Amino acid sequence: MKTLKDFLTVIDAQTLIVSALAIGSTYLCLRYGLMADIPTGLIGLAVVFPIVFSINTAYKRREEALRYFGSLKAHAMSLYFAHRDWAPEDGEAPSTHSNSEHSDRVRGLIEELLTSLGQYLAKDGRTAKHLRAMFDVFSRLSTSHEALRAAKVPPNEISRANQYLSKIITDFERMRNIAEYRTPVSLRAYSVVFLNVFPVAFGPYFATLCTKNEAFPSVGYVVAVIYSLVLVSLDNIQEHLEDPFDNIGTDDINLNVLDEYRDVLAL
Repeated sequence: MKTLKDFLTVIDAQTLIVSALAIGSTYLCLRYGLMADIPTGLIGLAVVFPIVFSINTAYKRREEALRYFGSLKAHAMSLYFAHRDWAPEDGEAPSTHSNSEHSDRVRGLIEELLTSLGQYLAKDGRTAKHLRAMFDVFSRLSTSHEALRAAKVPPNEISRANQYLSKIITDFERMRNIAEYRTPVSLRAYSVVFLNVFPVAFGPYFATLCTKNEAFPSVGYVVAVIYSLVLVSLDNIQEHLEDPFDNIGTDDINLNVLDEYRDVLAL
């Protein structure tokens, strides 16, 4: 059932429209005697190959986004453990889980970071307001390091904490670039135009199939629908992968991880 449900996510109104146009084209070609044995390899060369290339590119972008998201979370947790464990108590060596002031402060900042990240990368959230919110959290994390310095954390460890923050900001900017930029626009436009044109243009071929199969004269219509379904579904798969943060499609990245990290941040 899950497989069927996932498959139905790539079926939309465009699929029905293109299928209807292909059926209409086949009917008109039969009515007016327009027959032609068009080479079917043309569809693979002109449409399927570019779409599959775009799907592969979009999938690689999604995998990159997952890698950056994982790195961001890992360095955020490293910052939390640094604030929790590195500050000495009363001039003595730090003891495990002892610095509630620093750990509580950075825990709230990391929760804000994860919340703001999800809000910014959402489809309608990529605004100057949400970007300022992200960098406000980065700024306060940087200020938090000065509180560690005041608590007499050694300079080399402060430097390491700043490196963690630098990695977090770098990973965010990389995820932001993936959200803002797309696979080649001209290739996408080419694919969209031809995947809508080819099922209609192949009307003479589908009509020929109807005349060649006396036992099953409707085979041309069936093939026309299958061609339309395959081409539009491939385009929809690519479209769903294009933006891995928009919560459209089953392969998008889940950015709502705050609840599962609240338990970790309570350690």
